[in-house]
Amino acid sequence: MTKSTVSLVLGSGAARGLAHIGILRWLGENDFEVRSIAGSSMGALVGGIYAAGKLDIYEDWVLALEPMDVLRLLDVSWNWTALLKGDRIIDALRELVGDQNIEDLPIAFTAVATDIESEKEVWLSKGSLFDAIRASIAIPTIFTPHEINGRRLLDGGLTNPVPIAPTLNDATDFTIAVNLNAQSERLGAPAEKRPRKPKGESVSYHEKIRSFIDGLQTTFGAKSTKDWDLVDIITRSFDTMQSQVARLKLAAYSPDVIISIPRNAARAFEFDRAAEMIELGYQKAQSELSHLRKA
Repeated sequence: MTKSTVSLVLGSGAARGLAHIGILRWLGENDFEVRSIAGSSMGALVGGIYAAGKLDIYEDWVLALEPMDVLRLLDVSWNWTALLKGDRIIDALRELVGDQNIEDLPIAFTAVATDIESEKEVWLSKGSLFDAIRASIAIPTIFTPHEINGRRLLDGGLTNPVPIAPTLNDATDFTIAVNLNAQSERLGAPAEKRPRKPKGESVSYHEKIRSFIDGLQTTFGAKSTKDWDLVDIITRSFDTMQSQVARLKLAAYSPDVIISIPRNAARAFEFDRAAEMIELGYQKAQSELSHLRKA
């Protein structure tokens, strides 16, 4: 049976972006072929790793993360541009999955970042994959800007949290957009995680993470209160802005399907909830895309 081809637009939304993994899993299991990906922020990270053919490795790695692992992957920036440098996370991912040039990937890929000086979005579709990802995830005041070709770039979610435009000229059957900043909804108990089929030799990714972080200084302590801290205020403000911009972008362009992930599904740095977010993405894809399957 011929597979339906897809242009996939993966939106920005920090830890909620782990839902993209579940959506990609559902597409792969239901005879859809992803031909191109445009991603912003976390959408660029997951989409770029998928385009490089390394999603299995990344999924195993992120599923092994515990709260303290996440904290230890955050490197304090000792300047006034942001709280964190972001180099430690990118270096860990580059070591885990390897770097490639975007133009050499088997799937067309565009990461979206923001040039704050020109006030324009920037499409990164060639050069180092992880340079593009690092620029696209540079949340203002959280991660320092990343320079590419003389331009200091920030998070793509500032200008285009659901970057449909890079896919407009694609010759695919469907354009599917994933909005991670959709309206909050009442969420039930996490769905039971579907077992994954083992692939190749079993590897303890948690042990790999531990060996990577054992020598690193813990830069943040666990929160002892439920009150919002500075990072909460910054990221929630950013989420609010992205939600408004996403509405405008989705009104301006018309993808065939919009998969909506509610913005209250996870807080920005709750990457230790990977299994829950992946399953949420899978279930949302099941409910929104089943009607597209060929008989």
